[in-house]
Amino acid sequence: MANTSLPLVLTVFISLVVSFTEAKWAESAAAKKEATPSETTVTNLQFYFHDTISGKNPSAVRVAQASDTEKSPTLFGALLMADDPLTETPDPNSKLLGRAQGMYGSSGQQEFGLIMAMSFAFTEGTYNGSSISIFGKNPITNPIRELPVVGGTGIFRSARGYAIAHTHWFNNDSGDAIVGYNLTVVH
Repeated sequence: MANTSLPLVLTVFISLVVSFTEAKWAESAAAKKEATPSETTVTNLQFYFHDTISGKNPSAVRVAQASDTEKSPTLFGALLMADDPLTETPDPNSKLLGRAQGMYGSSGQQEFGLIMAMSFAFTEGTYNGSSISIFGKNPITNPIRELPVVGGTGIFRSARGYAIAHTHWFNNDSGDAIVGYNLTVVH
């Protein structure tokens, strides 16, 4: 009798463990489903990025370069850190919406293009405290460029989408620029 009850006890015990595990798994899956919004929001934003590398108070500074960067017609190997104002219009004195903070580097040996890792951190209105991150190639001599939105924080948590950049103004002597950005963000 003892020999037949041990397998029965083990079978009951294993069944209870499996049932409990399945219940916890289903409970966990239901909690995750509730925590994930079922609807997505698409937000379109427009602002201007003021990149100033000249003067006494630049918003972008060169922090590194390759030994041959100065000999390169594309400044290949130059790396800059930026804390650029984002404004409502191309006028530098227009309403400040936030800051573009990050880095960009000259990544092309043959063409003048940048690789950008930038966070658009908003300080005004509905988006105050939220940010959108972009990362990608920016071939700045093209009139219109597309960069991927790879994430965000706050309202834009788990963001994806794209940014269309177009140069509004560029000073060839100083390298200063005002760039318009139109973003389509899914979050």
